[in-house]
Amino acid sequence: MEKEEAGMSPEMIRKIDAVLEKIKDPESGLPVAQLGLVRRVRYSEKEKRFYIFTDAYRHLPHCVTCAAIAETIIATIVRDVTAEFQKEFPNLTVEFV
Repeated sequence: MEKEEAGMSPEMIRKIDAVLEKIKDPESGLPVAQLGLVRRVRYSEKEKRFYIFTDAYRHLPHCVTCAAIAETIIATIVRDVTAEFQKEFPNLTVEFV
């Protein structure tokens, strides 16, 4: 996973890595960091915002039912990532790109 480090302290990078290790995929139980669902995290100090780039929706199954299940799992992961980032960085906004 890429981190755009302009404006990111080593402590912030460590916290981001820890947050992504803490969040588990509900289906496999693996940390989000290991699954590669988060491609990049960008921090804007001016906007007090994290931009989180994901790669999850490009890999949806073709089966409509399977895709619906996968979208539900992805929504859960997005919710959990948002909640954990807000817990660790309460003064910053999280936006998925």
